[in-house]
Amino acid sequence: MNRPFVAGFLLTLGGLAAISLGMAISSLVTVWIYIAFALFVALGLNPLVLRLERHGTKRPWAIVIVYFAFALALTAVLWLIIPTVVRQIAQFISDLPTMIGDFQRTELFGVIVDQFGDQVSVLLAEVQRFLTDPATIATLGGGVLQVGVSIGTTISGIIIIIVLSLYFLASLPQIKQAFYQLLPARSRVLAADLTEQITDSVGGYLGGMVVLAFSNAVLTFILFTVLSLPFPALLAVTAFCITIIPLVGTVLFWAIGSVVALFASPVAALVFAGIYLLYMQLEAYVLTPRVMNRAISVPGSLVVIGALIGGTLMGLLGALVAIPVTASILLLIKNVFIPKQDAAV
Repeated sequence: MNRPFVAGFLLTLGGLAAISLGMAISSLVTVWIYIAFALFVALGLNPLVLRLERHGTKRPWAIVIVYFAFALALTAVLWLIIPTVVRQIAQFISDLPTMIGDFQRTELFGVIVDQFGDQVSVLLAEVQRFLTDPATIATLGGGVLQVGVSIGTTISGIIIIIVLSLYFLASLPQIKQAFYQLLPARSRVLAADLTEQITDSVGGYLGGMVVLAFSNAVLTFILFTVLSLPFPALLAVTAFCITIIPLVGTVLFWAIGSVVALFASPVAALVFAGIYLLYMQLEAYVLTPRVMNRAISVPGSLVVIGALIGGTLMGLLGALVAIPVTASILLLIKNVFIPKQDAAV
């Protein structure tokens, strides 16, 4: 206090350093997202590597086998789906006026008009004009160049995530050991046990989410094909991408799939909505417990709260990681906090 100028100067420098550090961390948010996704991919593939190791395969060869199979499956799926999806997107844009016209001639549209008046026709006309106007597509994408840049950035991000996940998977045991060495020796055994439980639960959770999303995609493709609804491959890919989001994914896609089917055939849309609604109950009460309970166990209320908080803070990534993070917190409370409280009695 005898040197207020020096103290104020040092405090100002400290505040500026803290602000600069915060700005640097926030500017690297894309890098943190890449790292988080890559780490989750590595944890999701690690159970397959461990299974091969238990059958006598060396870890380097197990990683090579898993990644080769993963790359082969991904390439095959992209090779089969992307041309069809691109063709169906173009077909959707070209067929949209016909689909809207057919919908306007249905009895359901007449009932809607009777209830809400002529604004429905005006709204459909505006939607059709908006979606088919090339200027709209350019505006939404920020121009053709911006769309190309976005696609290139996405592809490069996927490549970075795949490469990072390979490094994480190869060095996962070393990363764990380095983490253990940062802790006091008396805490390393407990930390190792908790870390193994957390990483196993995260890997099992991610694998379970992929299995459930794939089931939704297969069901969507079958229903759209059997009911002669348009764009089955496009909707199957959409189903996989949306239903991998915990909790809200299946409900959101149920609404999207029903609306798309409604433009083609109200009866088929009703059948699709009913069957998919039944599947949602089957998934919620049979498939999800069987797939998830072995990997992760979190009360339903905490699942909802965790997903809401994660989605609000970090969007899709937050929604994906919210449940394993919640399970990890519960595991720490159960194995660390509660025993300490019991010992203090």
